[in-house]
Amino acid sequence: MIVVKGETMKTKLITLFYYSILSCISLPLVAYAAGTVSEKTMINPEVSNNVAYSIPASVLQKQVWKPMKLPAMHTIVLSQTSPQINEGNIQGAIATLALPASQGALKITLSSLIKDKQVYLPNVLVFDEKFQPVALYASHSFSYQQPGIFSGERVERTLKITPVSGQKNIYLLIYTTHADLQTSTKMVDPAKAYAQGVGNAVPNIPDPIARHTDTGILTLKVTSERTTENVLADHTFVDPNPNRVPKSISGETEQHFNEAIKKAIKNGDINKALTLLDEAERLGSSSARETFIKMIKSKRST
Repeated sequence: MIVVKGETMKTKLITLFYYSILSCISLPLVAYAAGTVSEKTMINPEVSNNVAYSIPASVLQKQVWKPMKLPAMHTIVLSQTSPQINEGNIQGAIATLALPASQGALKITLSSLIKDKQVYLPNVLVFDEKFQPVALYASHSFSYQQPGIFSGERVERTLKITPVSGQKNIYLLIYTTHADLQTSTKMVDPAKAYAQGVGNAVPNIPDPIARHTDTGILTLKVTSERTTENVLADHTFVDPNPNRVPKSISGETEQHFNEAIKKAIKNGDINKALTLLDEAERLGSSSARETFIKMIKSKRST
């Protein structure tokens, strides 16, 4: 449990602002300095009078903030037994996360899966290490995504956060609101999606609707500058036994390792990719290292 000292966690209310109708307003987070965050960092002055909810400091103080090591790929199941906040406009299950702030810019892809035509519509509130609110990514900025080969229907957004140096952690509160629960997400009918994909005439049929709920399934993928740019420096490619006789490896096995390395890096699982690289080279692969380096460089440029 986080215990925050000083003025930050006094019993005054942290008043936050949100106006769901103005969906054109974007609230991205740029580099910030701890302790110097103004209200304007979080809100557009045009909507400053539209107070949607207030979170008592005591509510934040009692939350357990789950630490995450980077790179990270997590699935979070929000159920009726999950931690809850029912204060002001916030309603239902929440997720509370602690991310390292010392590894450069963070890239966070947050997805909420659509299941049985229901979906948890997330909002993300970001705090600095002193628990000052610094950014709000409101639910209207999450967009519907059609299913892919390895992913289902979902609402999703990628957040790019650049903490200022000198901080240890930043904190993410993921929640939904009473207002969100009154709305829904329009999906794309599979027949329409298929017709669009093959170039056929799109049938004139209604699209299904996903009802917003206060529980759901989230997937969170987090990478940082350090994990994508400096991973080569962190991993020393030195053979501990330079005089060993290289083993032979079949072409099929070598290709299998290369594909597995590519997949791991695409999914942001650098540690798994490094493990596969070590195992492939132990078996005598001559191309695994090149595959790894090319994929890291490719990912760095995206």
